[in-house]
Amino acid sequence: MRYAIATGRADRNPVTDLRGALSTPPERHHAAITDPTQIGGLLRAIDAYHGSLPTKIALQLAPLTFVRPGELRNAEWSEIDLEAAEWNIPAGKMKMRQPHLVPLSRQAVDLLTELQPLTGHRQYVFPGGRSPKQPMSNNALNAALRRMGFDKDTMTAHGFRAMARTVLDEELGFRPDYIEHQLAHAVRDPNGRAYNRTAHLAERRKMMQAWADYLDALKADTSGKVLAFRKRSG
Repeated sequence: MRYAIATGRADRNPVTDLRGALSTPPERHHAAITDPTQIGGLLRAIDAYHGSLPTKIALQLAPLTFVRPGELRNAEWSEIDLEAAEWNIPAGKMKMRQPHLVPLSRQAVDLLTELQPLTGHRQYVFPGGRSPKQPMSNNALNAALRRMGFDKDTMTAHGFRAMARTVLDEELGFRPDYIEHQLAHAVRDPNGRAYNRTAHLAERRKMMQAWADYLDALKADTSGKVLAFRKRSG
């Protein structure tokens, strides 16, 4: 409107009359389970899921990789190197438009190796049910969680990210910058430059494997007691 006034297209700016008339909707956070005991129950429920194998493995990979749901369902086999245990997500698929590298734990590699004979000849790791030339539906994972009894106020597909961020920090004691970098958030070095995708890669590999092992331990513990893990300094 300022441009319109400057170019003679308008006499005044009516936008100021609307100030305060439209309220900003409150920010909604994605529901997530972060209590270790409850995480174990969630993981056991996922292992018992009776839906399609691609959906089940996507659910199992979600906590192991804690990528955004859209990044997971759009994964392509060409991006995954099982021998190197790496998943290289191109910039065009990332929210921050920066390429992202996900170190894969042994457990994640095993899951992808199990799925490869079924979908490995396709473009997408998790092809859609209606058309294998398209990725899995954006509602597939949340729908599966609902069928398992987890409502939208308890757990969401996006909630695996909050789960990892919280537990890696509070229970396992990993450095916040390692966690944020693996979450593909904007993390900058002391000079204000954005870290590249391989920054702290050795440490992040260790973190991802420790996380996968911790999840296995939670899943195996049916006593209802929170497992005691010595925090790591980094």
